Amino acid sequence: MSDATLVTAGRTLPVSRARPALIALWSAQILLGAMFLLSGGSKLAGAAAMVALFDAIGVGQWFRYVTGGIEVASAVTLFVPALAPFGAGALVVTMVGAVVTHLFIVGGSPAVPVVLLLGALAVAWARRDQLARALPQRW
Repeated sequence: MSDATLVTAGRTLPVSRARPALIALWSAQILLGAMFLLSGGSKLAGAAAMVALFDAIGVGQWFRYVTGGIEVASAVTLFVPALAPFGAGALVVTMVGAVVTHLFIVGGSPAVPVVLLLGALAVAWARRDQLARALPQRW
């Protein structure tokens, strides 16, 4: 027997082995979403550290607003099942840019962007089937 059973109020219900994986995925999405809400929110609010970071990048403060907007919008999509793979994909691209920026422009440790990148990659990978169903098939 591949599934376990759960006895509740006199009824026997199947308990899927996929349930722990789903709980872990949702936990990761909630944690990642909260982290990006904080990060993007601080960019949009004009936190001194974020203003200084984007001054060091040298592109302009408009880029801080764009990046903050992408992070906040993508974080919200992580809480919506149908949109989660798209938000994770946008965050992957954003965090690749953040890692490259830390490595080649502003210096310092890229540890935080790397951790956020890995989290976004994990969510995108876990939801890849959902993303594949949403995209048009060419073959």
